[in-house]
Amino acid sequence: MSGETKYYAVIGQGRTIDNPSGLVRRRPTAEGVSDESIRRDLTWGPTDVFQQIERGEELGLPELTEISGPQANDLIERFRERWGSSGSSSTGDE
Repeated sequence: MSGETKYYAVIGQGRTIDNPSGLVRRRPTAEGVSDESIRRDLTWGPTDVFQQIERGEELGLPELTEISGPQANDLIERFRERWGSSGSSSTGDE
């Protein structure tokens, strides 16, 4: 994996890229990669969605659509408005 963080909009059933149900990221670490999803408190937590897809277990999983860092920041702001939280304001690595 290259040295940049990649962001993916989570497109669940009945959702679109304009109204995704979540956000995940894959970022490089000293140990390899860290796969994380945004939580309702707007912090990042571990996810295994990428491993499930790599194992061919994507049946029933939402679609992941790669988006840019600025698009991810915009999506986090929309989640902040929707969820009413005052958590972290950016995609910045903790």
